[in-house]
Amino acid sequence: MIALDDIDRAFLRALSEDATLGAGELGRRFGLSQPAAWRRVKRLEEGGVIAGRRLVLDRQALGFGVTVFLGIKLATKGRISFEDFERAVQAIPEVQVVQHVLGRFDYRLRVGARDIADFERVLRRRIMTLPGVGQIEANVMLSEERRPGPLG
Repeated sequence: MIALDDIDRAFLRALSEDATLGAGELGRRFGLSQPAAWRRVKRLEEGGVIAGRRLVLDRQALGFGVTVFLGIKLATKGRISFEDFERAVQAIPEVQVVQHVLGRFDYRLRVGARDIADFERVLRRRIMTLPGVGQIEANVMLSEERRPGPLG
């Protein structure tokens, strides 16, 4: 873990809001030269603090109006069933996130679908046929608000 100062934290807040900011803009915002800002960002990347930058797509604009969170409890547990389930679930394009969790369920999935009928098709034809699936609980997302992260 690398030590972070106030400018590092300010850079991280700014980049978390707009990952396209370049070193020149960061330097102007926080009173540093472009090379000094670039070195800081490079240090944060090499230190693993910045693990990457990503493009955030508007799922609604792409025609995916429904997001459902699924809790899945496997019927049989063991190394083989976990591996088989994980391998199979990663092949489903509608599954956006797979989380292996502790608690009531073994896995938490984020599934994107065009509408409820499309989600039902994905659920019946793809998810319910996965190896080892026992219990499934679905929660349809009504709205999503972005909350500031630990640096916000």
